[in-house]
Amino acid sequence: MENRSRSGFRTHLLVFFALTFAWSWFCWLLSSVVKAQLPALAGVLFFAGGFGPSIAAIAVVTSVGGRDGLRNWLSRCLQWRIGWRWLAIAFFLPLAVMALAAAAHVALGGTMASSPASGHVLLAAVNFLLVLLLGGPLGEEFGWRGYALPALQKRYSWRVASLILGGVWSVWHLPLFYITDTVQSHIPFALFMLSTVALSILFAWLFNCTRGSVLPALVLHTAVNAWAWIIPVMVVREGSTLRPYALAVGILALIAFGLLFNADPHPPSQHRKP
Repeated sequence: MENRSRSGFRTHLLVFFALTFAWSWFCWLLSSVVKAQLPALAGVLFFAGGFGPSIAAIAVVTSVGGRDGLRNWLSRCLQWRIGWRWLAIAFFLPLAVMALAAAAHVALGGTMASSPASGHVLLAAVNFLLVLLLGGPLGEEFGWRGYALPALQKRYSWRVASLILGGVWSVWHLPLFYITDTVQSHIPFALFMLSTVALSILFAWLFNCTRGSVLPALVLHTAVNAWAWIIPVMVVREGSTLRPYALAVGILALIAFGLLFNADPHPPSQHRKP
């Protein structure tokens, strides 16, 4: 019975990963192919590619549990009685990390580019909503944290699960490093992977501290992408210095290291390794 359960776990998780990569990479590849002739279609395909993880999760959950399974899964993902402090941490921690990195960069003699949000407060606020809907969180988090993380935690500790998922999450982004005008196209993959694995640890910690809710993950993912537009520590053009981004990644890695070796969020029993 145990072997059968383990086999089913592996099969469903592998199907999820296969669907995620197939959908996203196909959309991104096709977007690059048609970009010159059909720029509007290319834009739609590019954004559609970012929804691979959540689409794959919904497909696998529905296939295994039917409508009731999907309803129960969504109920767990969207539980909102989790305490406001977790949402506050998810929202403001990226701001603190980026502000500290920018300050350190300036203290070391560097200069920061002017913020695109300067003088555009309303636009900055709207950007948070756009990032949530189209910039990654909604398309990814129901898959990575909503499905893959609790599935991995059925067999591994939250620490090991977060490291595995961080590696997979990094590789999933790989095509973006070869597409022009993406943020990833200006960043070394090794540095990006370090940031992604560190974030994966933080995501897993928040997930387990909030009984498996995906809401903190949505807020954190939105905050990371949106605050980076307000505090321009990300490299956005050729010739830009990597130091602000590297400093932010270093600070984030230290936080993740502390959580990995000192924190115990007490994962829910249904997500704990048996």
